Amino acid sequence: MSHGTAPAETWTDDRDWTHQVRKVGGVDLHYVTAGPEDADPIVLLHGFPECWWAWRRHVDPLAEDYRVVVPDMRGYNRSEKPFEVEQYRLERLVDDVAGLIAAEGHDSAHVVGHDWGGVVGFATALRRPERLDRLVVMNAPYPGAFEDQLTVRQAMRSWYAGFFQLPAVPERVLSARDFALLERLFRETPTVEGAYTDDDVRRYKRAWRRDRAVRSMVDYYRAFAREHVRELWRGRWRAGRRVRAETLLLWGENDRALGRHIPSVVEDELGSATVEYYPEASHWIHAEYPERTTVDVRSFLAR
Repeated sequence: MSHGTAPAETWTDDRDWTHQVRKVGGVDLHYVTAGPEDADPIVLLHGFPECWWAWRRHVDPLAEDYRVVVPDMRGYNRSEKPFEVEQYRLERLVDDVAGLIAAEGHDSAHVVGHDWGGVVGFATALRRPERLDRLVVMNAPYPGAFEDQLTVRQAMRSWYAGFFQLPAVPERVLSARDFALLERLFRETPTVEGAYTDDDVRRYKRAWRRDRAVRSMVDYYRAFAREHVRELWRGRWRAGRRVRAETLLLWGENDRALGRHIPSVVEDELGSATVEYYPEASHWIHAEYPERTTVDVRSFLAR
């Protein structure tokens, strides 16, 4: 199996997971791999404000049957952090996913994404369908159908996306008092106690302290607003495109940021999506219910 160019760095951690840093999509991406090299690949994409560690409880169970690939998305943790906002456009993020799959020696892969990772998963299915086999999305909006998704109530829920358009201010607010606001997301918003441990918070803070890390995370929202809102609203970004991959949507119903109407919009847009609701889960469905989400992913991919 060809693995393309050699990684710039490779090391193994205490879980026997392999870490690599490789040039993908024009940037150096850090990612973790586990499982048999000849098994079907599955790429796990994290969201804001996490990093590859978001999938820590899913890696080993999935690696029993799959080649698991878990990147720090560009701008996060150990991955490169381009300075220009345009470097965080959806097209660039999709290229990263497609490039990572190719760099690991595969033609295509299953993709699982949460939050921004789910948005990028949808976008990959739309823009690079040849690289994606099956798609699983957890609590993420669809990059399109804005008229149906952006209700008045949803606009109020998504107020922070507007705040993130301000220059410099969001970075200062998110970094203040040792990232107190970001820490509160993990301490106060999950519905399951212990979804995020003290160790998890320490690891995320280390990632946020890296140079330009907080700015890069916010630049996802800036790039989306500046480059995509008009195209997405008018349907131009996905003109003539439709998600053809079999898709599973796992949805925590106690999400404070995303309304329960969004899964219905996704079903209407995709036509063949399967939706599984988690009545007790919040936005952090993957952290609150790692065992159940893993079982749902494995069952979906095996059928």
